[in-house]
Amino acid sequence: MATAPGKGGRYSVTTVLVWFIAAGTIAGVLFRPKDWPEALWACLGACVLVISGLLPLSQAGAAVAKGTDVYLFLTGMMLLSELARREGVFDWLASHAVAAAKGSRARLFSLVYLVGIGVTVFLSNDATAVVLTPAVYAAVQKARTKALPYLFICAFIANAASFVLPISNPANLVVYGSKLPPLLPWLRTFLVPSLCSILATYVALRWVVRRELEGTVEDGREIAALSAAGRSAAWGIVGTGAILLAASAFGLELGVPTCVAATIAVLIATRAKGRDLREIGKSVSWSVLPLVAGLFVLVEALNRAGAQHDVGSALRWCAGLPRVTGSLAASFGIAGLSNVMNNLPSGLLAGGALQTVNVPASIRDSVLIGVDLGPNLSVTGSLATVLWLIALRREGEQIGGWQFFKTGLVVMPPALLLSVTVVSLLSR
Repeated sequence: MATAPGKGGRYSVTTVLVWFIAAGTIAGVLFRPKDWPEALWACLGACVLVISGLLPLSQAGAAVAKGTDVYLFLTGMMLLSELARREGVFDWLASHAVAAAKGSRARLFSLVYLVGIGVTVFLSNDATAVVLTPAVYAAVQKARTKALPYLFICAFIANAASFVLPISNPANLVVYGSKLPPLLPWLRTFLVPSLCSILATYVALRWVVRRELEGTVEDGREIAALSAAGRSAAWGIVGTGAILLAASAFGLELGVPTCVAATIAVLIATRAKGRDLREIGKSVSWSVLPLVAGLFVLVEALNRAGAQHDVGSALRWCAGLPRVTGSLAASFGIAGLSNVMNNLPSGLLAGGALQTVNVPASIRDSVLIGVDLGPNLSVTGSLATVLWLIALRREGEQIGGWQFFKTGLVVMPPALLLSVTVVSLLSR
């Protein structure tokens, strides 16, 4: 059981200060005052916790070390994503989608959705947000159609398809930690609920944007060419995916295989040319790593302040309800928390609580779905959605939080309700 540091019990001045600093840090990460990068706010909050003595330096270091597998996984995925972007793999996929649409906006919507599923499942939801979004934007600009329906796809499918495989979302590693299930047990648990999530999200999102899908687009006859380096990058992605599936099948941690396989793919595609390697290295969003490390420290401080105990108590309460009701309560509860404080810290809190309390598998699996799919309600819900907004700003597009929320309010709840109901019924 986690207890707050210092004297005075759970609600001491020390505990209040930890929560106050945590709230300020999360607000800084989500809203970026003064346009400071998200990573700066996360690291600033972590430093304040250590300097003020609210979290011992040794425990902060241990918290950072806990994220090693996640850092390696993210590094590998970012290298692969940047390689694919640089060599035009995603532009090639998007141009094929425009050509296959044959002038139909509705058909283009479905094709972009399918591409988004593939990228999310095999390259993670962050790749969909960071790399596929600009490619889709460029494709629809060439097709001379409204970009918003297709840009929404990149945001919503990034979360809706993020629990098809263990590698589809870094949050999966966070929630399960060292107890990440091997591939086949994972598929037995999550494949059908994932399909429900993907289908429900598609139906709801298509209904929301139905008016924008009326009419035609320019027939995309000019398909982007894929260079020799692009083909090497594509095969590197396929090879990395195969290695990760094999590692997952044997229940191995995914960080090292991801990083090593991605590095090899980059070296082969660039022929180890120093200039090309430097360009890829400069283009990778390395700030994601200190952002995640800062959030690990933040969650460690919250755990010392009793957050893990509170989450564990809530999960035990959910476990006492009828199976489906308890599963829905757990998933919607963690989804709500994720939309308030982002799904990475909420996933860390939930993952820590799940390791200390004895709850049925249906509760654990529903929490994972809530962490992955739940953030589709708001722009602040997941790291992938935050990265999606950043990618849009680079293209000169602005999508407000209220506009996203109105769409998410229609899209997210049915998908979460359906997928969690299915996982709870299938759970043993």
